[in-house]
Amino acid sequence: MKLQKIHIVLLLIGALLIGFAGGYAGMKFAQPDTGGTEDITSGEKKESGGPSSALPAHMAKIAQAFALIQENYIEDVEDEQLIEGAIDGMLATLEDPHSSYMDVEVMQQFNEQIESSFEGIGAEVSMINGVVTIVAPIKNSPAEKAGLRPNDQVLSVDGESLEGLNLNEAVAKIRGEKGTTVVLEIVRQGVSEPFEVSIVRDEIPVETVYHQIEEVDGKKTGILEITNFSENTFKEFEEQLNMLEEEGIDGLVIDVRGNPGGLLNVIEDILGLFVPKDMPYLQIEDADGNKQPFYSNLDEKKDYPISVLIDEGSASASEILAVALKEMGYDVVGHSSFGKGTVQQAVPLGDGSSIKITTNKWLSPNGEWIHEKGVEPTIEVDQPDYYYTTPIAIEEPLKLDQSDEAIENMQIMLSGIGYDTGRKDGYFNEQTEEAVKQFQKDNDLEVTGVVDEETAGLIEAKVVEHIRNGENDLQLEKALEELYR
Repeated sequence: MKLQKIHIVLLLIGALLIGFAGGYAGMKFAQPDTGGTEDITSGEKKESGGPSSALPAHMAKIAQAFALIQENYIEDVEDEQLIEGAIDGMLATLEDPHSSYMDVEVMQQFNEQIESSFEGIGAEVSMINGVVTIVAPIKNSPAEKAGLRPNDQVLSVDGESLEGLNLNEAVAKIRGEKGTTVVLEIVRQGVSEPFEVSIVRDEIPVETVYHQIEEVDGKKTGILEITNFSENTFKEFEEQLNMLEEEGIDGLVIDVRGNPGGLLNVIEDILGLFVPKDMPYLQIEDADGNKQPFYSNLDEKKDYPISVLIDEGSASASEILAVALKEMGYDVVGHSSFGKGTVQQAVPLGDGSSIKITTNKWLSPNGEWIHEKGVEPTIEVDQPDYYYTTPIAIEEPLKLDQSDEAIENMQIMLSGIGYDTGRKDGYFNEQTEEAVKQFQKDNDLEVTGVVDEETAGLIEAKVVEHIRNGENDLQLEKALEELYR
């Protein structure tokens, strides 16, 4: 029996490895996932399998370890658990946060997101230097409403540390059923202490394109916001672009701020609407350094000016869009992007699980690799200070003559939404007290001039509302201002 068990495991591991190689060879460059996040999967699925070759001699060592654990470990261990652990271990040695094993449950969640909707907090995450990191909250999601931001680091979930967990395990803890609450411990750059954010999970619809028209100096300007690149994004984008063009727009702003990426074939289709056939819209580089350019069938570029909005939450497919249009001579406005220049393919293993693995680099039309650097804007613009504030930490109510980092944060928030605190240095002076009283009066709270949990929570809610409504969006304003110059 022991020999049979070893033999079976050896064949199974061999089938995984060799089947994966066959699956990789059969996939197209146009299909892999470019998203560096745990909520996006590739567009094409191909069952693993195909012709096998002789197993390397050292594979017997893995089978030996498997049998040793099964026969001698003090507790029962499922075969599947050991096999999945072995796969996780092999991928962990790559030290690549974008390569991972996705079990059946994770694959189902991935498919839900790109096809219709899913339940959770609505944030794309990645593993950066061993820490679960927010790439971007999804538009109108609980994560966005709670104030999560790109580059926020998640230390724990409901009081349980994420240290030592892989990305799939961490994501499983963060996600959950609609209506349930999760508490995340967050570290944010520029904030001295970690803080907690409580989020009620909800259903996250996958609606990816939004449009509006703005009048700028008598010119009709279309704005298209893309929140991620999923299965229906190109159809949505093309329909809304056509609608804007039928309205007679004089210029276009494409907003991919906070967009963490998605499907490569989708961004290829979108770039095919803008990048003419005399220049590549993208290059793919393989492990041997061979570069393959990709071209559209477009005869000429649009006859109106275009600008792209990016920020630190713009990743992967968003960066492909931004750098291609930048190298065409269009303005890119905002902050340097996330910096993910690799391509992943999700290869099914035949049982509903998959391996998502980095297979290629993507390069700009001119051959630039933006990995870990990001796309630099042609026009760099900061948002107002209150866009970057954190939830107000209330251990004791904040009041007159106190001095604290939380008070500075509160002063920036109140000033941003129209209440003059007189200063923003963390000292609670009389003018700050009057600003708090006016805010409380305007929002039907007890007028005390003291910031307790209720007042702090409402200040935060009003700030989020301002941001979501585009109040004082200096980056968009600058893009519109420069579009026709």
